[in-house]
Amino acid sequence: AAELEYESVLCVKTDVNVYRIPPRTSNRGYRASDWKLDHPDWTGRLRVTSKGKTAYIKLEDKVSGELFAQAPIDQYPGIAVETVTDSSRYFVIRIQDGTGRSAFIGIGFTDRGDAFDFNVSLQDHFKWVKQETEISKESQEADTRPKLDLGFKEGQTIKLNIGNMMTKKGGAAKPRASGLGGLSLLPPPPGGKVVVPPIPPPSSTAIANHVTPPPVLKSNNMSNADILLDLEAPASASKAPASATTDLWGDFSTASSTVPSQAPQQSNWVQF
Repeated sequence: AAELEYESVLCVKTDVNVYRIPPRTSNRGYRASDWKLDHPDWTGRLRVTSKGKTAYIKLEDKVSGELFAQAPIDQYPGIAVETVTDSSRYFVIRIQDGTGRSAFIGIGFTDRGDAFDFNVSLQDHFKWVKQETEISKESQEADTRPKLDLGFKEGQTIKLNIGNMMTKKGGAAKPRASGLGGLSLLPPPPGGKVVVPPIPPPSSTAIANHVTPPPVLKSNNMSNADILLDLEAPASASKAPASATTDLWGDFSTASSTVPSQAPQQSNWVQF
């Protein structure tokens, strides 16, 4: 599994100084002022890489890229990388060779921003390592716990009632109460068919729309001939002026002859 892991580059700084440091005489920490800062023992390039959960600080030649020394780091902050007490640009790292020998040397950056990037790259890597460790621990604990059986037992059923959907037994659900100003609609019949009222035949519709005129009342004293005479009366009346004579007083004499109860008088006036 270790051979299949890839090596990733976390940080690269092209200018770093290496110093031989005196042994620490007390537990108060290292001080950069005790080093010969004006005369570094080696100058080159620094790369921070990671392979799996382990980070590596590699000191390499600027031109050829030949490895000068490397320091494997298992945790940060820790004994593999320590900061000095009097500056933020200098660190003490523990380098190791292939035979298992180790030594402590001091490194320093000319630019304070380079020192900040170096510190942050190590912090981010081990923060990721911590998260991966917690996740793997939780997964192991979950595997050891008894699994919760959420399946249905034999013969166990479930009943759902969602809105106006059909219930499990096939009956229609109760209609919802309508809100203010709304209309409540009844569900369709169980058969699912809507009965349409029959359309009446055209003949019955025509009879229903027909208006019967009122009957004509006939008088007992009026015969069919009288009805015909009434209809012809306007025609005879229209012909009367044509047969009139030039004598204007003839109409009055005719009218007087129709009164039989009065005796004729000797006067020339006609009595009305």
